[in-house]
Amino acid sequence: MDLRLTTGSPTAAERAAVDALLGPAAHGARDPATQPAPGGHAARARRHLLLPALHAVQARIGWISPGALGYVCRRLTVPPAEAYGVASFYALFAMEPRPPAVAHVCTDIGCMCRRSRDLVAELERTVGPAGEHPGNGTSIWLESPCLGLCEQAPAVLVTRAGETPEEHAIAPATAAAAAAALAGRRPQPTRVVAPQADAGDASLRLLRRVGRVDPTSLDSYRAAGGYAALRSALELGPAGVIREVTDSRLLGRGGAAFPTGRKWDAVARNPVRPHYLVCNADESEPGTFKDRVVIESDPFALIEAMTIAGFATGAERGYLYLRGEYPLAWERLAHAVREARVHGLLGDDVMGRGFAFDVELRKGAGAYICGEETALFNSIEGYRGEPRNKPPFPVDEGLFGKPTVVNNVESLLNVLDILLIGGQAFAEIGTEQSTGTRLLCLSGCVARPGLYEAPFGVTLGEVLELAGGVRDGRPLRAVLLGGAAGGFVGPDKLDLELSFEATRAAGATLGSGVVMAFDDTVDLVPVLLRIAAFFRDESCGQCVPCRVGTVRQQEALLRLASDRPRGSAADELALLDEIAVAMRDASICGLGQTAANALASAIRELGVFEPEGVT
Repeated sequence: MDLRLTTGSPTAAERAAVDALLGPAAHGARDPATQPAPGGHAARARRHLLLPALHAVQARIGWISPGALGYVCRRLTVPPAEAYGVASFYALFAMEPRPPAVAHVCTDIGCMCRRSRDLVAELERTVGPAGEHPGNGTSIWLESPCLGLCEQAPAVLVTRAGETPEEHAIAPATAAAAAAALAGRRPQPTRVVAPQADAGDASLRLLRRVGRVDPTSLDSYRAAGGYAALRSALELGPAGVIREVTDSRLLGRGGAAFPTGRKWDAVARNPVRPHYLVCNADESEPGTFKDRVVIESDPFALIEAMTIAGFATGAERGYLYLRGEYPLAWERLAHAVREARVHGLLGDDVMGRGFAFDVELRKGAGAYICGEETALFNSIEGYRGEPRNKPPFPVDEGLFGKPTVVNNVESLLNVLDILLIGGQAFAEIGTEQSTGTRLLCLSGCVARPGLYEAPFGVTLGEVLELAGGVRDGRPLRAVLLGGAAGGFVGPDKLDLELSFEATRAAGATLGSGVVMAFDDTVDLVPVLLRIAAFFRDESCGQCVPCRVGTVRQQEALLRLASDRPRGSAADELALLDEIAVAMRDASICGLGQTAANALASAIRELGVFEPEGVT
């Protein structure tokens, strides 16, 4: 490959950041004029390190300069145009000079309910406009999409580049706390909010160790029953594990609700080798924070569950892809992986039982689309996070073109319980078609926001009561189920059973477990506009229906919100219906297919933007 490299040179700090990840350059960086580039498998085998290398530069310098990008390209033999396409794809990477300290201030729908606009106004008054240096040139603040801290809104994530980079979440945040963090003061650590676990609820299954084990101690995890499920799996053998998971009738918790046992069996039977396991922890759906809470509180459980999945499906390597806005979760996972390796729970001979399995961590960089499984594969492999056409499906051609099983965090955690109590016993929990319990992210205008767990079949009203009902006893106006890609229901749906089958029959979805309540003080029009802007921004742009449809959808909503419809309000609503049909039927992936769901449900169920008068 003849690389046309950029002319900029990396600084010593940029070179050191890349070399710390990739190792010292052999005989220095290659001179493209006199030295041929390595090619074939040797070059392609390192492409998957592109995203980590870009993270290394961003963390050290605060932005990715042309010189740094060129150096990464030389080290990995990646064409600069492709590397630039990857770096510019992700929101957390800066391609223009930026101060080392940045405060990302969430202004998404969860924080909107908790007065994030007041926080923004105060920052504008006391610090300065978004994106401008507050006098000293060393820090800025920016508005951000959801940070996954909805139960403690409003939220801020402060990143500080340097030789020892730092990342800190502030939630609930104030303008004073954000300004102090930008000035270099370390904020107080955020807390995990799981009210049932705090109360010692003995019925909890997935959350039973939250607050009861030291998340940094393998011994503490083992004392609480950790790794008993893996020992059981080793006794059952791969086929026995898959049989128990199949008997449990466990459905995936990522929204598609695909039978987990069937997916595992398809990969295990595939004769093509190697097999891969991917844990999708890139929860970027606005309103979702369950993965963050569990990983920060119980990281060894996820590593154990991944090991069981690898054993059952014949995968010797697992990749855990965590969203980039979760610094504490990343720290806890990295520590858990190291501890598991040291104690023989990962590596070439797990538990001395003759099977190999190890885990590599990958950090996302601010792209909602990477929650789609094939876009996630592309991101891990060092490409833009754009979805692939299906078929072929991941069980046949997934990560690196090999059979791959993809599960999200909640799906994997259920496997521990299945092996401890048996698949048949697990299937008796919940409903006939939706077995087990569900993690629910309650936020917005509830009295006690946080992560809750309840058996499938619980009603929406019962879940809201778990969280203390609507705050201050105000009337409930609406509930958003499933996040921005989900749908709104009105207060007349409090008896809705939360199960896959019941929500589907009602035209709603559980999605990622979001239950966001809105009281009568919330104007839903700005909420809908924010959802529309979110999908416009997060569309990868690969397919026309989504790339154009999300823009046209937002434009129509803006005209309705400003009471300036093109034609009449009825005409605009008809146009929105047409756009929704086009995106649903022709988009390549779930982002475009669901981008109109919440907006259409708000118009249909709640009467927002009724023709007789704009709300």
